[in-house]
Amino acid sequence: MSATIIKGTEVAQLLRHELKEEVNELKEIGLTPHLKVILVGEDPASISYVTGKEKAAKEVGISSEVIRLPENTTEASLLKKIHELNADEKVHGILVQLPLPEHIDEQLVIEAISPNKDVDGFHPINIGRMMTNKQTFLPCTPYGIIEMLKSKQIELIGKHAVVIGRSNIVGKPMGQLLLNEDATVTYCHSKTKNMKEITRQADILIVAVGIAEFIDASYVKEGAVVIDVGVNRTEKGLVGDVLFDDVKEVASYITPVPKGVGPMTITMLLVNTVQATKGLHKRAR
Repeated sequence: MSATIIKGTEVAQLLRHELKEEVNELKEIGLTPHLKVILVGEDPASISYVTGKEKAAKEVGISSEVIRLPENTTEASLLKKIHELNADEKVHGILVQLPLPEHIDEQLVIEAISPNKDVDGFHPINIGRMMTNKQTFLPCTPYGIIEMLKSKQIELIGKHAVVIGRSNIVGKPMGQLLLNEDATVTYCHSKTKNMKEITRQADILIVAVGIAEFIDASYVKEGAVVIDVGVNRTEKGLVGDVLFDDVKEVASYITPVPKGVGPMTITMLLVNTVQATKGLHKRAR
């Protein structure tokens, strides 16, 4: 029996339809959500992501602008630009596209963004709120994955979820969001011993290692839900971290690459931007 494919494009489309209605309601009271995206340099993957974000924002009626800065932009001038956007009441969300050039301290940049405009959900204050299960902006990729699982009524309470990867952007927050949903969570990473023994216990397996087709069927328990976060550019095109054709024969649900997690990441950025707009509106009254 082959796995049911969870198409992120379809789930994202439904969410964007709802968002469009929310945005229209905000516009009726004279409030247009406005997102500023800062892109430093000419990284092809980053340019592609930013173009996708622009298109999606337009689709739901969010006003967005990309500020394109050269590769040699200094850290000081980038921080100055962020402080200007923090102070601009017309700007509701700020996103700095990662990765940044090596001469710029990413963490310093993340912490410079106002927590109230941090629509990526990476500011330490928002991470702290997430850890304590408070209302906040959640990191977009893990947030999107939770929404995908819920869209298929996949039970999370008491399930054993294994997250392969421990990045600050996906792995760590993914585990925390699953914990917030009452799943039992195990992390695996490059130093994990006997990884296969652990992943084969997973009811839900989230793969975010950044190695093309790393996970084959031997890592997966019969009937597990497999979410592939990887995007790897290879000679045969884009592939995930999961050997899709192999794993879909043992999993109950699986996400494809492309058109799986990616569209959800962008959609949750839009959700956060609308929430930021509502938050600022509340504070201004």
